[in-house]
Amino acid sequence: MSGMVKTPEPPYYAVIFTSQRTEGDRGYGLMADKMVELASLQEGFLGVESARDEELGITVSYWESLEAIKNWKEHSAHKAAQDRGKAEWYKNFSLRVCKVERHNFFEM
Repeated sequence: MSGMVKTPEPPYYAVIFTSQRTEGDRGYGLMADKMVELASLQEGFLGVESARDEELGITVSYWESLEAIKNWKEHSAHKAAQDRGKAEWYKNFSLRVCKVERHNFFEM
């Protein structure tokens, strides 16, 4: 998925996942695509933005509520991907949940 997400008027929530990967893909790209597809089917999902280079990846997913985030966190397929990430794909990562109270968009 590429481009910026047009989110609704605030408030809503952002989950910011920042990571450093281990060497090699080992199925990471396929799983990442599958998780975006699955997340997009979840109630309360608003969209996702992601960028990665050789050193750092940042994925921001947007949600209507904390309950929607909790439900996604506990989804069985997502939990399996999280476990595999910890075991195989990530050197380290951080997860931040933020309430968006204001936003601005600029387009040319």
